[in-house]
Amino acid sequence: MGKLEDARKEFSKDRYATVLTGIEIDEVGENYAKCSMKITDDHKNAYGGIMGGAIYTLADFAFAIASNFEQENLTVSLVGQATFMSMSRGSVLYGEARLIKDGKGHCFYEVDITDDLGKDIALVSFTGAHIAAPGK
Repeated sequence: MGKLEDARKEFSKDRYATVLTGIEIDEVGENYAKCSMKITDDHKNAYGGIMGGAIYTLADFAFAIASNFEQENLTVSLVGQATFMSMSRGSVLYGEARLIKDGKGHCFYEVDITDDLGKDIALVSFTGAHIAAPGK
């Protein structure tokens, strides 16, 4: 099995992201992940736009993968801040998480949310805390 398949298997346990919202893992790398979410009516708010919570879930899942896949310790989010820039008219959203800075106890990531039309939808910043993995 390759890294991408390993990540998909490991994070399939996050049923909210993978089953309820339908997020897929497209790419993984060192402190990096790219995920996608096909937009359905279930992702939309009362006015037909994509629910902010759906966008945030995509960002949070990409952050979780980028900060935890193939890492010795677990990382949990302490702070997450979303800046919503544009309304999407596309049919797919992408969340691309990148490490900005890593330290002994904390890390900082940014997740760019774009759509299949090339539009910037949101920027989500995360501060994470490194914690000991269970059983270690």
